[in-house]
Amino acid sequence: MTRLFHVSDVHFGREDRAAVDWFAARVREEQPDAVIVTGDLTMQARASEFSAAAQWLKGLGRPVTLEVGNHDLPWFNLWARFVTPYKRYHALERMIERPLDMKGVAIVPLKTTARFQWRLNWSKGYVSSRALRTSLALVEAVPPGGLVFVACHHPLVEGGTQMTSETHCGAQALDALGRAGVDAVLTGHVHDPFDVERRIGERTVRLIGAGTLSERVRARPPSFNELSIEGAGFSTRARFMGEGSVPL
Repeated sequence: MTRLFHVSDVHFGREDRAAVDWFAARVREEQPDAVIVTGDLTMQARASEFSAAAQWLKGLGRPVTLEVGNHDLPWFNLWARFVTPYKRYHALERMIERPLDMKGVAIVPLKTTARFQWRLNWSKGYVSSRALRTSLALVEAVPPGGLVFVACHHPLVEGGTQMTSETHCGAQALDALGRAGVDAVLTGHVHDPFDVERRIGERTVRLIGAGTLSERVRARPPSFNELSIEGAGFSTRARFMGEGSVPL
């Protein structure tokens, strides 16, 4: 069996220190096969926040793949946002959008953030044709016989949570990914966990969102998801700090 820990929206700078330590302790004790971080590692993309995040992730001692969230792009410095948006990621560059191939499952990244959008709220999701082509090529390269999960920051379609993603071109991207053979899409952004199914052609794709380890909680306490893969199937449960776990 392969086990993955899916965590999101840690927001270093506004992290819940107890929740961050709780998650790290679970990783050290239970040794999942990999950790998937679906964006918003920082609060304001400050160098100090990236430094603290890098130290925390490296201390987990497990393979990590990291997606970029909207909070991880410079907000107040427009020059940095447009010209060098990932400059402060240097301590984490080996983890960013890193495909993972493990027993029974492959993790493929998909970029859903944008430096600029033709709408006022740039925090919402956007899937460019280029980003989608890149992910589809990675999906196509996965050897047959295992599950394929896509990891991105914004839910491609809404998952019934208080907060929304309003991802431009998200439904079209989900349709293309489903028809390419993707089994699940792992996301963050909305700060509450969910697991919903979407029928695409003859297949069912699971849309799985992780909660937050920050102070910026919504309906539920700090949490992360545990995914257990066995054969051609997998299960998901949300693990809440101080409240145990709940199947999604």
